[in-house]
Amino acid sequence: MAIVALLGSAAAVHAEDLQFKLINNTDIAVTGFYVSHSGTREWEDNLIPEDYILAGGYEVDVIIADGRDTCEYDLSVEFEDGDEVEEYELDLCELGSYTVEYD
Repeated sequence: MAIVALLGSAAAVHAEDLQFKLINNTDIAVTGFYVSHSGTREWEDNLIPEDYILAGGYEVDVIIADGRDTCEYDLSVEFEDGDEVEEYELDLCELGSYTVEYD
């Protein structure tokens, strides 16, 4: 299982950890954010704590410390209104950030 942290303040990041910025570019709060290594069939745990939301227009740093040397991950985002967005095989090392868009 991946060890993942949403960072509200500065923290040590090890060379093998993957760090990227999650940006909510919508008017709807994000209540769920799931990441899994591409090729797996199961989502990891929700990275957004139960009593927390990522409001529209805000961003947060995410660290994936799963010990893997890969950059390709699948992402699932759940919104406060119950809708979801899923993206597959994203190279998070190359992107450096992921912007949530919602129609």
